[in-house]
Amino acid sequence: MAWTTTPWTLPSNLGLTVGPNIEYSLVQSFNPYTHEAQNVVIATALLHKYFKAEGKDADLAAYQKEDKIIPWKVISTFTGKELEGLRYEQLMPFEANSLEAVQAITPDADPFKVVIGDFVTTEDGTGIVHTAPAFGADDYKVGQKNNLGIVTLVDREGKFVPGVGEYSGRYVKDYKDEANYVDVNVDISVDLKLKGRTFKVEKYEHNYPHCWRTDKPVLYYPLDAWFIRTTALRDKMVELNKTIHWKPKSTGEGRFGNWLENMVDWNLSRSRFWGTPLPVWSTEDGEEIKCIGSMRS
Repeated sequence: MAWTTTPWTLPSNLGLTVGPNIEYSLVQSFNPYTHEAQNVVIATALLHKYFKAEGKDADLAAYQKEDKIIPWKVISTFTGKELEGLRYEQLMPFEANSLEAVQAITPDADPFKVVIGDFVTTEDGTGIVHTAPAFGADDYKVGQKNNLGIVTLVDREGKFVPGVGEYSGRYVKDYKDEANYVDVNVDISVDLKLKGRTFKVEKYEHNYPHCWRTDKPVLYYPLDAWFIRTTALRDKMVELNKTIHWKPKSTGEGRFGNWLENMVDWNLSRSRFWGTPLPVWSTEDGEEIKCIGSMRS
């Protein structure tokens, strides 16, 4: 059981990430929406969030869909490390996210498997992280490390691309038409309920990034960008910073010094509509690239 607050990223799933030392339980129970028998895997520490204590080890054979308490039983336990490499069937398979489609982008990609990640915790969710490398920094890093590939099923307008079934062309965030608000996330949740592919759907309030200029929600999205390799001079800059007579001293040693020590390559390109375009020109074949520094150049 993987947990997410962004159902629109589920079609882009390419992996499931578990914590190497977290204990997981294989639980025999019933789906609360379809009432069909199901075995699920979840972090042992989070069992209480999805299964009622009164149902533990109750008679599974006697269960009726009208029963308020759903019986459940732990069959076995294991660490996340023991799950590494296991394969799974896609939650939402479409033409655009098939193995062939993923490998058309990254020929040697090896998606739809369980991988290990140190960022997984049992503070919330299920202890299993839905991993879509196209939409998140941690997802991208673990995807690169485990060769999951990458598939971007959302276009620059924030709509699903063709090949995502009935969701193709729909906005991934709330959209107001002439009559009301249409939320694809609600439709995805309902669809998964009817198919018995979700175990719990609920409203969950949490922080989400918004544009400070328009106050609209933003999407994490993979884009080509220009970087200056500032990390190549990081060590030198850290040493030179120590020769500066800072007033107050704590600024150089603290805030600025810490920034230098943790510096990453500088992204100097911007994709925002109010950004200043870079004066970089390229031939159509990409063989020659020139940065215009002045009117004379």
